[in-house]
Amino acid sequence: MRRLLRPWALVLGGLLCAWAGAGAGAGAGAGAGPALRSYPHSAVLDGAGAYRLRWGRRGSALALRLEVRTRGYVGFGLSAGGGMASADIVVGGVERGQPYLQDYFTDENRVLKKDPQQDYHLEYAMENSTHTILAFSRELHTCDTNDKSITESTVRVIWAYHHKDLGEAGQNYHGSNRGTKSLRLLNPEREEVSSASLPYFDLTNKDVPVPDKDTTYWCQMFKIPVQHEKHHVTKVEPLIQKGHENLVHHILLYQCSSSLNDSVLDYGHECYHPNMPDSFLTCETVIFAWAIGGEGFTFPPHVGLSIGTAADPVFVLMEVHYDNPSETEGLIDNSGLRLIYTPVLRKYDAGVIEAGLWVSLFHNIPPGMPEFVSEGHCTLECLEEALGAERPAGIQVFAVLLHAHLAGRAIRMRHFHNGEEQKLLAYDDEFDFNFQEFQYLKEERTILPGDNLVTECHYSTVDRIRMTWGGLSTRNEMCLSYLLYYPRINLTRCASIPDIMEQLQFIGVKEIYRPVRTWPFIIKSPKQYKNLSFMDAMNKFKWSRSEGVSYNQLVLKLPVNVRCSKTDNAEWSIQGMTALPPEIERPYKTEPVICSSSSCLSCSLFLALLCIVYITASTIGNTGPFV
Repeated sequence: MRRLLRPWALVLGGLLCAWAGAGAGAGAGAGAGPALRSYPHSAVLDGAGAYRLRWGRRGSALALRLEVRTRGYVGFGLSAGGGMASADIVVGGVERGQPYLQDYFTDENRVLKKDPQQDYHLEYAMENSTHTILAFSRELHTCDTNDKSITESTVRVIWAYHHKDLGEAGQNYHGSNRGTKSLRLLNPEREEVSSASLPYFDLTNKDVPVPDKDTTYWCQMFKIPVQHEKHHVTKVEPLIQKGHENLVHHILLYQCSSSLNDSVLDYGHECYHPNMPDSFLTCETVIFAWAIGGEGFTFPPHVGLSIGTAADPVFVLMEVHYDNPSETEGLIDNSGLRLIYTPVLRKYDAGVIEAGLWVSLFHNIPPGMPEFVSEGHCTLECLEEALGAERPAGIQVFAVLLHAHLAGRAIRMRHFHNGEEQKLLAYDDEFDFNFQEFQYLKEERTILPGDNLVTECHYSTVDRIRMTWGGLSTRNEMCLSYLLYYPRINLTRCASIPDIMEQLQFIGVKEIYRPVRTWPFIIKSPKQYKNLSFMDAMNKFKWSRSEGVSYNQLVLKLPVNVRCSKTDNAEWSIQGMTALPPEIERPYKTEPVICSSSSCLSCSLFLALLCIVYITASTIGNTGPFV
């Protein structure tokens, strides 16, 4: 038996020694390093294209590869706020032919310190005449309080580099060679189908004069050029005019009434304006959404956005949200979307459901609150009626876009089946207003008749002295989820509005003037609020944090008005009914994280022992039989 085991022990020992040697030495220019296919995701982090990050999940770890145009040190880190304070940092390079990689962290004062627990592990390093390449890995959860756990939420990646190595002159300041970028490091891998040879059409604004005001929504009608024969859109890409990356906040594409004619194509107009063309009012069904920071969206291989049939959009309205807080004058924009399509049909037609809180003044957040939670309900009543009639077997959700504005801090989409909470449908516990894109789900989720979907939004208004209202401006708030799913059914919006009168009772309002002839409506009593609009009354109330907490507890229990919409402005019969929110556990209990230190001293000792055994056995084997 010992003779039979010997070759396998030697092979295993040899492989482990080779692996351990590669990990420990990683000499400059030695070998080709991990294949690029090991890194399914990539992003250029700087504007000059000098710093590229590639990454991919590897079991319970994340593998990263940095390709940077420098012969000095390279820095990479994870930061809660996108700055140097309380950041998890790794610094590496190649100096005089020898690679180095060190795990650091910063305190709240941005002081850089070497981490006693080294959790970043070098796998490959190379330097040539222009670039430094580093490949390394780290466990997602390391048990190290100085490290930042890597989750499915948004991550603020920080980066820096210098033309000198770290050891040449101490900690060289990187100067302007630094920055931050928000990414999702645990986005699931997806099968890419080449679209290089596929036809496409562009929907772009033409020389839109962006007003010198804080917020503008611009609407333009387009006609889909593909008609009379079914095709599938397989990819949608944003076409953002260079230099306007922060001006264009989001783009929504709506399906409009099929009874329109080409006369509606003549010109664009400001959305939600008294003089807006009546044809714009027929455009209620969202068929695609893009938000700031997002890249192109590729549909899964078995799903596409249908165009070209009688049930598909002929006329679409593109709504562009311009965010111009500095009120800059003279801006002209030509941004829009590119839709890539194919005549090779896929199995399913995709649909979009807008879920969450109906955007209105009935959604409000008191000032000075470090945390305030709002909930929008896609109620079981709406899903029971719509899915029961159209798709009793349920729909399959494959991607979700979570949307809020500047006060947003975290968003979760909770899913309940038969009253029991399922795993979160989607979440972002580190929401970034400047980075909003569709999240691909790791596994498609079935939504059945009678399920509940709750969009839970967390806000912070500590820096505000007046109420924050639901509305269109980025200084207003939203709490929405856009669900991409298949097969397409006739349900476009599944949302809720909280009861406003019970909210006003909290601040002491007793009566309003009826019938309501003005908006916002006017309060009749008590005396301190008489003849004030309800907005002015809410701002007049002296909010304290304890009052804000009590108000939050009240709002989450209030009955809601159900919004349950079809295409072409039609409604399911449940629309406008009152429903009670489900009994749910608050706050949401996150799943426990199992951490594991990747410094693994015991693993290193074990590998060293195996190497010794291997070398010894090899030597003995060369001198005589092993018995």
